[in-house]
Amino acid sequence: MDSEIIPDAELDCVGYYCPMPIAMTKEEIDKIAVGQVLKVEADDPAAEEDIKRWAKRTGHEILKFEKKGTIMTFFIRRTK
Repeated sequence: MDSEIIPDAELDCVGYYCPMPIAMTKEEIDKIAVGQVLKVEADDPAAEEDIKRWAKRTGHEILKFEKKGTIMTFFIRRTK
């Protein structure tokens, strides 16, 4: 059983569509300290690929990704 990740900040992008979830995630990750975790929830089908690609490109780490129905949840650690 993996331990539950406790996010330092949460962002609700449900109901927003590309490019809003990624723009909001970028803005929000800049507000937290390096090493902290941002929880992002989105229901835009494009967000899964967009956020994963953005994290890879910017070097932030996706600790966990879950999908329940249409809702996707990302736990992203700020790395720099």
